[in-house]
Amino acid sequence: MNVIFLGPPGAGKGTLASRLVASTGLDHLSTGDMLREEIKNNTELGKEAKQYIDEGKLVPDTLIIDMVKQRLSHTKAGVMFDGFPRTVAQAKALDGITTIDAVINLSTTVNVVIDRIGGRRLCKQCGAVYNVSWYSKSLCEKCGGELYTRADDTEETIKKRFDVYLAETAPLIDYYRDKQLVHDIDANGDIQEKIDAISAIIESVK
Repeated sequence: MNVIFLGPPGAGKGTLASRLVASTGLDHLSTGDMLREEIKNNTELGKEAKQYIDEGKLVPDTLIIDMVKQRLSHTKAGVMFDGFPRTVAQAKALDGITTIDAVINLSTTVNVVIDRIGGRRLCKQCGAVYNVSWYSKSLCEKCGGELYTRADDTEETIKKRFDVYLAETAPLIDYYRDKQLVHDIDANGDIQEKIDAISAIIESVK
């Protein structure tokens, strides 16, 4: 089965999906991570994507879809999509290669997103994500790597990213709601309560 996580930057899509991998048996497919992996491994798709990124251009939908299609061919149980699709056009392209069983819509406000992303810290070595609201150390508890703040995690940039989400990605909610696939989750709640609620949703549609 395949599940899509929708929600603005900072809603917790990646955190929740990564926590649900073990209990659901589904792979966590982050297109951002996938792009970085393809580029790091110097694959043909990675080389092509890198050309666009180096030129400051968006990676074309067709290339992203090819990467997703390749990844899906290597998974057995299914995936949790994190950060994809971003547009209705991408959703329609995805419909052409696989079936979506559920869409988890994580709803929150721009003020919450600013607090979350502004307090986010990432590990330079393993990429683990922390937040100063619950983790005060300067080193990663997983690998001991140094934690840092992304240069684009400023209030102004976060607001712009939220606006882009509303304009380009939020229409996906109606697209999938018309297909009766959307399950709304309050992204501001307790993380374990959210995990339990999403787990129940996934079990119910298996």
